[in-house]
Amino acid sequence: MPLPTTMRYIAAREPGPPEVLAVAEMALPQPRRGEVLIEVAYAGVNRPDCAQRAGTYPPPPDASPIIGLEVAGTIAAIGDGVTDWNLRDSVCALTPGGGYAEYCITPAAYCWPLPRGMGALEAASLPENYYTVWNNVFDRGHLQAGEIALIHGGTSGIGLAAIQLVKAFDATAVTTVGSAEKAAFCRDIGTDHVINYREQDFVAEVAAITGKRGVNLILDMVGGDYIEKNLKCLALEGRLVIIAFLQGSRVNVDWRHIMLKRLTVTGSTLRASPHERKVALARSLRDKVWPLFEAGKLRPVIHRVFPLAAAAEAHKLMESSTHIGKIMLEVRAAK
Repeated sequence: MPLPTTMRYIAAREPGPPEVLAVAEMALPQPRRGEVLIEVAYAGVNRPDCAQRAGTYPPPPDASPIIGLEVAGTIAAIGDGVTDWNLRDSVCALTPGGGYAEYCITPAAYCWPLPRGMGALEAASLPENYYTVWNNVFDRGHLQAGEIALIHGGTSGIGLAAIQLVKAFDATAVTTVGSAEKAAFCRDIGTDHVINYREQDFVAEVAAITGKRGVNLILDMVGGDYIEKNLKCLALEGRLVIIAFLQGSRVNVDWRHIMLKRLTVTGSTLRASPHERKVALARSLRDKVWPLFEAGKLRPVIHRVFPLAAAAEAHKLMESSTHIGKIMLEVRAAK
C-alpha cells in the first residue's frame, strides 16, 4: 500500500499551557540515511514533552519540532544504509522528537523489537524511561548489587522503571511518594521501603532505614530544597544523580557534604546526549533489560490512554502528578 503524502500531528501553536496543543496536518517526513519511518500506533507522554510545549525545553537543532520522545508501531519506510530492519517490522523506539504524529522518523539504531508477549501499547511506554534509568542509575551512577538506592517520585514512569530495575539487579529500593495510594502501589511492585514525603521527613526516614549509614545512590528529578537533603541522605562515596529540576535548579546548598563524605554529583539530559552514546545505550538495553521483560521480571505500568487529539488532556494529567505509571496517546490501533 502506498504511503500517504500528509499526516496528522499535534502542534503547539505557541509556548503555553496544555490548551495550545491541537491537531494539525503536514507533509509526510522522509527518512534519511540510517533512519526509519515508523507508522505510529502509540506514543508515550513524558515530562520533557510538557516542558517543550511550555517553551522551556526546545528540541535540538536537527530534531523534529514535533513533541514526542517514544513510540511503537510498524516500519513504513527505510533510509539508505539500514540493514537491521524490514518494512512492516513491529518496533518500539526512542525518538529525537516527532512522536505525537501518525508517522515518525528516528535513527534505526534507536529501535528495538517488541519484547515477546508484549503489545504495542506497553512497548511504547518503555524507551524514554528505561533509557533514562539505565543511563543514570547504572552507567553514570554505577549501582551495584547489595547497594541501596533512593528514588524520588516512585510512581512516575521514571520512578517505576527505576524501582523495578534496582530490584532486578539485586539492590535495595527506597522511594518517596505523596499519598497512601501511591505508597501501596510501590510496595506491591516490590519496593523495599516507601516514604510518604507529605507525612514524613525523608532525611530522617533514610537515616532510620539505613542505621544512619545513608544510601549509596539517589535518583532525583525534584531539585530545589531536595538537593541539600539528598546530600545528607548519602553514604560515604555516595552518588547523587539529577535528571530534572521540578522545583528549581538555583538553590543555596552547603556543599561541604561532598568533601566530608567523598560524594559524586552527576546527571544528564538524554535528548542532548551524543548519537553514539544513545546507540551504545540501546545495545545495553537490548542485551541486559529486554530479557527481563520477556522473563516477566519487569512490567510496564499504564495509567491511562488518550486519543491523539486529546493530547492537551494528557498533558494536564501529567502536570497534575496524580497518575501512577505511564500516560499514553493512541495514534491508531495496532494492526
